[in-house]
Amino acid sequence: MADTVPTVAGTSAAPTSVTPSGTDSSATEPGKLSLPTLTGMVVGSMVGAGVFSLPARFGVATGILGSLIAWAVAGAGILMLAFVFQNLAIRKPDLDSGVFIYAKAGFGDYVGFNSAIGFWASAIAGNAFYWVFITATLGAFFPAFGDGDTILAVALSTVGVWLFHYLIARGVRDAAAINRIVTILKILPILVFIVVLFLAFDAGIFADNWIATGYGDLGSLDEQVRNTMIITTFVFLGVEGASVYSRYAKKRSDVGKATVLGFLSVLSIFALVTLASYSVMAQPQIAATRQPSMIGLFEHVVGDWGRWFISAGVIISVLGAYLAWTLMAAEVMYMPARNEDFPAFLGRENDQKTPITALVVSSLAVQALLAATLVLTDALNFMLDLCTSLALIPYFFAAAYALKLGLTGESYENVDARTRRKEAIVAGIATAYTLFLFEAAGLQFLLLSAVLLAPATLLYVKARSERNRRLFTPTEVALCALIVAGGITGVVGLWTGFIAI
Repeated sequence: MADTVPTVAGTSAAPTSVTPSGTDSSATEPGKLSLPTLTGMVVGSMVGAGVFSLPARFGVATGILGSLIAWAVAGAGILMLAFVFQNLAIRKPDLDSGVFIYAKAGFGDYVGFNSAIGFWASAIAGNAFYWVFITATLGAFFPAFGDGDTILAVALSTVGVWLFHYLIARGVRDAAAINRIVTILKILPILVFIVVLFLAFDAGIFADNWIATGYGDLGSLDEQVRNTMIITTFVFLGVEGASVYSRYAKKRSDVGKATVLGFLSVLSIFALVTLASYSVMAQPQIAATRQPSMIGLFEHVVGDWGRWFISAGVIISVLGAYLAWTLMAAEVMYMPARNEDFPAFLGRENDQKTPITALVVSSLAVQALLAATLVLTDALNFMLDLCTSLALIPYFFAAAYALKLGLTGESYENVDARTRRKEAIVAGIATAYTLFLFEAAGLQFLLLSAVLLAPATLLYVKARSERNRRLFTPTEVALCALIVAGGITGVVGLWTGFIAI
């Protein structure tokens, strides 16, 4: 999940930060970010907490063959999304307020609103995931923290949420120094993990894990691949990192190049982590390893010091990521409010120029999800899957908007037909891939997404009323009815047990 997207200071090469309002005086100078800096932004935005949970998430679902197919499918699909963001950065350079802005440009205000809410809710679920992840890591040393879902775990997380809230409210935004350290401390243990596990390579174990049929029924190969799709998508959240702050790029063409270069680098790291895991431990043992599972596998190979080494990297990395994503959550509410798409009160700032109302709402939302972990069956994986499912909303509409541009010819007036056709095909594949991910996520998370989106419509109504604008077009009425119906179905499903969390 993205760690450093919210601030330009999130990259080691950037000397300044972008405030939540995106108005840092030095950052607004033209030609600020070079290709290496943008590429580092993409890498940093994708290499986050999710990679530390990859071994067990894959071990539960599949063997080596299935994992290779899954990475190939996910890699191809996310690469098409990366190309979509590249093409949109070129075709629509004026749309630079974040990935959710494409939904509004292509499909109207209400769709844009839901895309922004989906992105915000994804950030909130991701932030809750971070705290569960930290306390689950502590649970390996102090059993009272359990898997991040005990009263003590929630209490510690609560203190953390409001401590970060206080720091950010006081104007702590410049995360440059923090993220330089965080980037090193999250990449170093991952690279050490890969090298050490491959040095301990056991050919017999690797062969047995090839299809893992000797260990029980994992389902057909198709089922195995489907069962990995959400985790592969989660770890790639942030692929749009360069486009989020594309207005600061030295050259617009560098945005697309950085997106693709960063993505290919991260894909290699993720695939190597998975393959290295299958080289030292049998699939059932990997599947049973407590999360963050990278800790257990490394300790299995090197002994007790491995647990401390990876755990320290996890905690420091995730704390840095939480700071960045708390800023992002507030930004995602603040910017639409300033653009008159959200109610005006969400655009208020305090004396330190912090979007204080958006920050308060975001912190309260994280707190509510943390409280919910006390009744969740598997809090860590639930938050991960919910975060990913919600992020699919803006991803889908970005891909669909790119497809719409390719089909209608808008913004292709001076472009040859071959280029337009190629980009339309890429956008079509990306759109189909995101639809496949919705199906892979399952009905449960679609309905839970609707449970969150339905009441949020009240914010849209308030925003439109404040500006004396028409509430809905006939098409938007139908979409609203569909979302509300899905939300009601989700609530009934939770009440009756049809949806198990």
